[in-house]
Amino acid sequence: MSLRDDFERDGVVYLPSVLTPDEVAALARGVDETIARPGPMALDMQPEDGSGRFFEDFCRWGDVDHLRRVILGSAVGRIAGELMRSAEVRLFHDHTLVKEAGSSLRTPWHQDQPYYCIDGTQTVSLWIPLDPVSRRATLEFVAGSHGGTWYMPRSFQRNSAMVFDEGTLEDVPDVEADRAAFPIVGWEMSPGDAVAFNMLTLHASGGAEGRRRAFSIRMIGDDVTYAKRPHRTSPTFEGIDDELADGDALRSDRLFPVLWSRADGS
Repeated sequence: MSLRDDFERDGVVYLPSVLTPDEVAALARGVDETIARPGPMALDMQPEDGSGRFFEDFCRWGDVDHLRRVILGSAVGRIAGELMRSAEVRLFHDHTLVKEAGSSLRTPWHQDQPYYCIDGTQTVSLWIPLDPVSRRATLEFVAGSHGGTWYMPRSFQRNSAMVFDEGTLEDVPDVEADRAAFPIVGWEMSPGDAVAFNMLTLHASGGAEGRRRAFSIRMIGDDVTYAKRPHRTSPTFEGIDDELADGDALRSDRLFPVLWSRADGS
């Protein structure tokens, strides 16, 4: 079995040492700059119990040079193309996620794609830690859960339905109530390692023992199209309706630049 076969079967694979030490250092500088200069979609949340805060931000590749250089110049596009069996790979968006040491905040079980403005099956996210991550604090996945069922996207803070009307999709199964009933996988990880997962694969994570900075690069392949949703998606893309109609391929170099093409190997 190849890594690509494992990805297609499980919806997730572990990839050690995806980035070089210099690329990890550049991403770390970019994440620290993002925290110091948050964008309009940033969220900075302190858990009610006073433990370490949680910070996230989206779509900063355009104005944070360190992030842009790694996204455009590393091997991530080629890796995504091979896993998705796609002739072309475009960036969908980047996502900075930071849990400070001692944070009790759990990320609940969810899929990513139902929050997004896209349809299609050729999707992959690379979640890359910039600090050591123990098995207890790592991102966990339900292997094989990307098979086609879409679950209701909910606000992590209010638990209210997002993107789709209440009742349109079934709710995420209660994985934590019976973990033994699900094929849960996860890995202890070092800075520069990655987990690559399909955007429909169920995943979650616990709190943070030490500081846990992570950077996600979300990429799309040939069959992904723009899907105009009835409600606000997360993240949003300014001006997308001026460039794309519902059902169009996401061929906007301004919003979704090409990271790799099989034709030229770039």
